[in-house]
Amino acid sequence: MARTVNRVLLGLVGLVLLALGGSVLAVGLGAPAPSWWIHHGRHDVLLDHAERTRWRESGWWWPVVIAVLAVLLLLALWWLTAALRRRRLTEVLVDTGDGEGAQVRGRALEKVLEAEAAGLDGVTRAQVRLTGRRTAPRARVRLLLEPHVDPGTTLQDLAARTLAHARDAAGLTALPAKVRLRGVKHRAERVS
Repeated sequence: MARTVNRVLLGLVGLVLLALGGSVLAVGLGAPAPSWWIHHGRHDVLLDHAERTRWRESGWWWPVVIAVLAVLLLLALWWLTAALRRRRLTEVLVDTGDGEGAQVRGRALEKVLEAEAAGLDGVTRAQVRLTGRRTAPRARVRLLLEPHVDPGTTLQDLAARTLAHARDAAGLTALPAKVRLRGVKHRAERVS
């Protein structure tokens, strides 16, 4: 969901900037400016003297402009860091015991964990995401449970079987996990 929103927002911002830049370039090269355009000719400036000094007497104008620009800059920097930050672990470093190491793809380990978790009794669907460092991964597990399942039993089975098996297979000393359990929506059963 976040990836889709990010792509749509980037696409819209790119289209707006492309349209504005292309329009400025076209007017600058001598194309006639549209009637709605803020500038009327090739030699028109962005802010003329009247526009620059219009709000000079108002003491609130420039602090508000600077504050709005600062907020926009902070939002843009937050968006950039959120887009560049990797939330998913790409590889897990496995100690082979001979002084060398092996790398296991993070997605492969996630798929194995998902398949094993989905095989537990009463689990309808499982999603696993590995985060953390290569040498100390952490798992985020989401389980969709059937209505008749005891969540405590499912959680114990997940820890004792699935996570322990993945930890042992990858040669990790620990594999901490954050587990979210959710029940399948169903109609209320009639009791007589």
